[in-house]
Amino acid sequence: MLKRARLPRAFFNRPTLQVARELLGAYLIHVDNGQRVGGMITETEAYCGETDLGAHAKAGRTPRTEVLYGPPGHAYVYFTYGMHWLFNTVTCPEGVPEAVLIRAIKPREGLELIAQRRGKQPRKAWTDGPAKLTQALGIGKQYNKLDFVAKDSPIRIEKGEPIPDKSVTTGPRVGLYSVPEPWKSKPWRYLVSSNLQLG
Repeated sequence: MLKRARLPRAFFNRPTLQVARELLGAYLIHVDNGQRVGGMITETEAYCGETDLGAHAKAGRTPRTEVLYGPPGHAYVYFTYGMHWLFNTVTCPEGVPEAVLIRAIKPREGLELIAQRRGKQPRKAWTDGPAKLTQALGIGKQYNKLDFVAKDSPIRIEKGEPIPDKSVTTGPRVGLYSVPEPWKSKPWRYLVSSNLQLG
């Protein structure tokens, strides 16, 4: 496996929509007991601060959202629907509570371990959702507030393969059923098009 450079903190210390778009093609990796498990990021969603009524930050600074107000390059891992963990990357300068949800990856490393964790699910369904990928990669509560840019971090986001604009689609974020407009329909979901062959 080729060694890929870890994305620096400066990458995440930028406008959230830009980070969400440019994370496509990067690699989300968990070094789990010495084994690399992960793959290429293929879907993201941007959540843009206290004014974004689809974001957790709309509640302001709370024990749950405190990490969003901290430095960029930290993980915001939260529990949802009473059963799932979701992994987000904190963005923007400290004090600006914004983040990007990693919604899907293309598995590339640690495939045997991913298969075990995902049970009898077909490969195409291993990591095609935010809760599926955290289960597959072994990411849970223990990684909330993790500085994943730090050299010794077991979670890392690495430089990957640039995805051309023609191969990216955008649309409304998923699951914001009770969120009012215009936030419900903001095209802040970024997805690698199915027409791009990722192998």
